[in-house]
Amino acid sequence: MKLDATQMEDWQIAEAAEEQMEAIAEVAAQLGLQDDELIPMGRNVAKIDYPKTWNRIKDLKPGKYVDVTAITPTPLGEGKTTTTLGLVEGLGKIGKKPVGAIRQPSGGPTFNIKGSAAGGGLAQCIPLAPFTLGLTGDIDAITNAHNLCMVALTARMQHEHNYDNERLAQIGIQRLDIDPDHVQIKWVMDFCAQSLRNITIGQGGKMDGYEMESGFAISVSSELMAILAVSSSLKDMRERIGKMVVAYSKSGDEITTADLEVDGAMCAIMLNALNPNLIQTLEGNPVLVHAGPFANIAIGQNSVIADMLGIRLGDYLVTESGFASDIGFEKFWNLKCRYSGLKPDAVVIVATVRALKMHGGGPQVKPGKPLDPAYTEEELDLLEKGCANLKAHINIVKKSGANPVVCINGFYTDTEAEHELVRKVAIEAGARCAVSKHWELGGEGAVELAEAVVEACEDEHHFEFLYDLHLPLKERVYRIATELYGAAGVNWSPEAEEKIKAMQNDPEISSMGVCMVKTHLSLSHNPDFKGAPTGWHLPIRDVLVYKGAGFIVPVAGDIKLMPGTGSRPGFRKIDVDVETGKVTGLF
Repeated sequence: MKLDATQMEDWQIAEAAEEQMEAIAEVAAQLGLQDDELIPMGRNVAKIDYPKTWNRIKDLKPGKYVDVTAITPTPLGEGKTTTTLGLVEGLGKIGKKPVGAIRQPSGGPTFNIKGSAAGGGLAQCIPLAPFTLGLTGDIDAITNAHNLCMVALTARMQHEHNYDNERLAQIGIQRLDIDPDHVQIKWVMDFCAQSLRNITIGQGGKMDGYEMESGFAISVSSELMAILAVSSSLKDMRERIGKMVVAYSKSGDEITTADLEVDGAMCAIMLNALNPNLIQTLEGNPVLVHAGPFANIAIGQNSVIADMLGIRLGDYLVTESGFASDIGFEKFWNLKCRYSGLKPDAVVIVATVRALKMHGGGPQVKPGKPLDPAYTEEELDLLEKGCANLKAHINIVKKSGANPVVCINGFYTDTEAEHELVRKVAIEAGARCAVSKHWELGGEGAVELAEAVVEACEDEHHFEFLYDLHLPLKERVYRIATELYGAAGVNWSPEAEEKIKAMQNDPEISSMGVCMVKTHLSLSHNPDFKGAPTGWHLPIRDVLVYKGAGFIVPVAGDIKLMPGTGSRPGFRKIDVDVETGKVTGLF
């Protein structure tokens, strides 16, 4: 069956391709994996036994390392995962041995307005339904391990409230004197459930728990997801889980998972999640899937483990970082690369004519509503104005010392004149540029992009971190805000100011990295500020500590750790064919 991206839905393309897809054992053989290094999870999905594989390949020469990021997107997204997979297919077409590394999709966007993170058109990963609907259960493991920690914390608070010290000693518990007003975590679930952001728990009698304010965050924002993303071994993950700070005592002492004696059980739940998942593109190229999305509220990177394996199993590893270069690439650059020791040879910046027109002052783009004709007809003046956003992202990548390659993710409604305008701007700003039609044509449509990336990887580059870990925490945040976001300065709330001063006085915390939380819809904190805004100040309203993951988390603006479900959610389209058992309507 001929696959036509312009006439078929993504799930229909995936369904047709899956009828001829290679068994996962054959994909593993392409990578040179041995039989005992593969943990089959059905015919078309597997986990890779990380410790066993790593011990065999750790001394192999690494291949080229390519990160995929983007300009500031519209709410529809600009095809970063699609480009990642299309580039993998394109590299395969020109005779390279590529490996893709992407993040596991969250149920939040899957059933909401954004849909799956499987790519699209002829640049997808398959099997689509298993990939989209939980894969091998890594996010479920994070959810359960996190909520077990909350069970341990709230039960401990109840027992300490109900029992005196003598009774606590009888049952082997030392009083932690947990301050209910300084609990640092909430419950998690992997849906967008705004009605659960703020709740009261423990209502009823003394046997029904400790009554307190609480709430839910989305699972992929849990510190456990960050720990999975940055861990380099089981030993490393176990130690990090034990360092998680979940609350403070009334005297201000940290309460960790180790203090609650729940860290071992949490690690046991996450044991299998440490092994990355293996699937394939529509064209049979290997794709590693590990860790999760949401670089606006989390680290938003696939795992260090996946990259360390993939760069030794192929000659090109194409890895994806979440959202645009101001948050996703910045965290890849200053956090993930510190943990892995890897340095990118090239960085692809995905841009679309649609998003650039929006940044030039185009009409509002809303999910579920038809695009204004400005986005489907030639509008060169609007496009040229919006290229200020593209130039800002090129400059962010160049500041790292990496070689930027702008990928114009071509839509069939674009015109040649529009593409040439973007190409001219990109080249003048110091980047290579390629038009890629991978969505429509698969690997054949990505050959120009693949060749540009190969050339960029051979260029000289001097990758350096934005800040030294000895630089004061406030100065690091200032540097990110002013040098990358374009802010004029940083405004700290009184609460955030107090917290950052205390953190700076703690030698362990002050030497950790910085993981910013802000909107992905603008270079600023305000999603309504499009293009490359100037003259604004970044407001920091809170600062969290992820001691297990190893970074502090400044929270900018009014962003929520639990997204909301929109009025036109994707779950309305999803169903199951009761005759075949196949899932339909995924997007």
